[in-house]
Order: sequence, then structure tokens, then C-alpha cells
Amino acid sequence: MTRSTKEKTMMKAAMAKSSSMKPANPCILTINGGSSSIKFALFEIGDPLRRILEGGIERIGLPEAAFRVKGVNPTDNFSRPVTAPDHTVAVSVLMDWIEERSGRDGLSAVGHRVVHGGPKYSRPQRITAKMVEELRRLSPFDPEHLPEEILLTEAFHRRFPDLPQVACFDTAFHHDLPRVARLLPIPRRYEAKGVRRYGFHGLSYAFLMGELTRLAGPEAAQGRIILAHLGNGASLAAVRDGKPVDTSMSLTPTAGVPMSTRSGDLDPGLLWYLARTEKMSAKQFNEMVNFQSGLLGISETSSDMSDLLARETQDVRAAEAVALFCYQVKKWIGGFAAALGGLDTLVFAGGIGENAPTVRSRICDGLGFLGIELEEKSNVANAGVISAAAGHATVRVIRTDEELMIAKTVCRVLGLCVAGA
Repeated sequence: MTRSTKEKTMMKAAMAKSSSMKPANPCILTINGGSSSIKFALFEIGDPLRRILEGGIERIGLPEAAFRVKGVNPTDNFSRPVTAPDHTVAVSVLMDWIEERSGRDGLSAVGHRVVHGGPKYSRPQRITAKMVEELRRLSPFDPEHLPEEILLTEAFHRRFPDLPQVACFDTAFHHDLPRVARLLPIPRRYEAKGVRRYGFHGLSYAFLMGELTRLAGPEAAQGRIILAHLGNGASLAAVRDGKPVDTSMSLTPTAGVPMSTRSGDLDPGLLWYLARTEKMSAKQFNEMVNFQSGLLGISETSSDMSDLLARETQDVRAAEAVALFCYQVKKWIGGFAAALGGLDTLVFAGGIGENAPTVRSRICDGLGFLGIELEEKSNVANAGVISAAAGHATVRVIRTDEELMIAKTVCRVLGLCVAGA
């Protein structure tokens, strides 16, 4: 499918508008490919790294696909419809814009968020043809993300064959979980096939640990910590002595707490029950638990927490969806506190964790036995520290930044910058 004449004209106009302000220094491009979106950010290399723009192509595969950019320079800002029937066309649109804006020599590297590294990849690495083939073999671990992520790396290689690309694995943070936390209670032979608890949101957790060290000092970062990344995807991680101890997501990102459209943990017998009573296939079950469940499934109206909070006094389904989310997160906090032998710091992050004081309050209500006590005004203001002075545990709100974490990682892997990384 080709882009319309009108769309090409709009693209050229936007390119001409932004190309007059090319960055003074080479840049790192970060790519976060989802099942229906490509998010990106551009960082100018320096001390420190400087984010000069961010944006994305959203609703890929739908008629209402959109390309948006927001930059430090107002002339970069735009939002417009695009024709993006698939990721191949979408990434072509992005690369055209990047090339026109920065030139072929304007990029020093591309960093990709790769959701699943399987049993092999425990640290970020430069992408090679051999790695791409290995990622293809790992695709059954994450069929919703890995194929598109591989496609994006190959598209950039075809357009910019000499441009270094780095894979930043979202599972790497949790790779060395204690064995007792990694094991799944199924026949042992599956462990040899790589079936284990992996955990996700690792880029976010790595960033949060770095920020906790910066804000509270190394001693606090060596304590008993629970990180709660609560957004459209939601998970928690337990960290002690700076090392991950456990995490709520498992072999796939579907496990753990309920999310916007993911179910979180379920009775495994549910699949067999629905297969017998509704003739549901494994593929249909996977579709249900990933895209039709969670907040959307319970509320029957929305997967967005802010929508549900606005409706909960008039709609019992919305109220129950919010209540279930808060209850399950609270349970995981209690369980992780037991695994840690207590709690020193609780960190909220992600779209819900950073911006929904009501949700944070309900999650923390009743956790006084763990030393958690919120200061109401600070919580409502989304302050950096929201715990009361009387509480034993410190409760923080830290804005996560996975894109900056990717850029810093690229710098480290390729030796592009030292102080800024």
C-alpha cells in the first residue's frame, strides 16, 4: 500500500520544517516497538545525554494510525494521520522522517527495547545477524512482541547498514533471580526448554534503582525494596542488597496483577473449563487473557484507570475493577515484604503509579503493619516522597524513563559517552 499524495505532501512539509534545526551533535535513537505502535526518542550525545524529541506511530494496522512528535524545539511538534497498515510501512515512515531531519550521519546508534531475551540474553548487546536468528528461535516465548521487534531491527539495518544497533532486553534485570523464584512448579523437563519465571519491565526497574541511589543514597538502594511499575502493563519487583529477589510477571507478561487488558494470574484449570464448555481454543484463550481481560474485562467499559475512577460512583463494574486492581497489588506487596523479610522502601512508577493518588492510597491502606503510612497532602500532590514521617517505610513516587535507560545502555555498550551514561 502506498501513501497518498496528500500524506506525502504533509510529510515533506514537516520534514522541511524540522530539518532546519538539525542537532549539533550525533544522536542516539531509541525504539520501543509494540504490537500496534512504535515509540521512539532522540537523544543528543553529550554530558549529560539530552532528549531533543520523542514521539510515536500509533494504531498501526488501523485506519486511524497517527504519527506524533514532541520536541524541545516547538517547530518539531506535530501530530497527523498516516497510512500504516503494518510495522514495515510504519517504520519506513519513521526512517524517512529521521533521515530527513538528522541526515544519514546524524545518528550514532539505535537502541531497541526487546521484551524477551529468553534464557540466553542476560545483558544488552550489539545486534548481529546471529542474534537476530536466535531471537527468531525465541519468538514462541513472546509472539506478540518479538516478531515486530526483529522486523524493526532488520528495517534499520537495510536502510542504515553501518549504523550500530543495540538490543536492550526487558528480562535482563531479573535474569539472576534466586533459583527458588525462577522455578515453575511443572514437570522439570520444561526447565531445560527455557520455561521459567523471567519477569519484565526490567528497563524501568533498572532506571528506578539508579534514581533511588541518586535520590536517597547507596544505603537506601541496598535495602529491602519493592518497585511497583503500574501502567497499562503492571508488575512488581522485590529487590534486596541491590539484587532482584522476585517479580510478579512470569514466563510471559500476562502473569501477576490484573492490568489494563491482561488478566494477571488465573487458575490454570480455567483453560480446560472453557475448552469444554465453550469450545475455546488455546489461541482464543490467549486473546482473551491478553486483550479482553483485566480492567477492561471487569468493567466492560474501559481499560483506562482514569476513566474507571471517574465512573466508579455511578458504575459498580468500574468500582469493582479499581478495587480488584488495588487489592491484588496490595497482596503482592505483602507477599514480597515476606520474601524480603520486611520493607524499607516502596516505589510507585508507571502511568498509574505516578499519577493516581487515589489508587496509591487504596493500595497502601491497611499496610501499616509493614510501616507504610502515607502523608495525604504529599500523596495528592504526587510528591517525590509521599510517606508520613511516622512510618517506618519510605514510600516514593519516581517517574520512570525507559527511553533514557536505553540511551544510557547504548552509550555504555558502544562506548559512545562516559559521564553522560
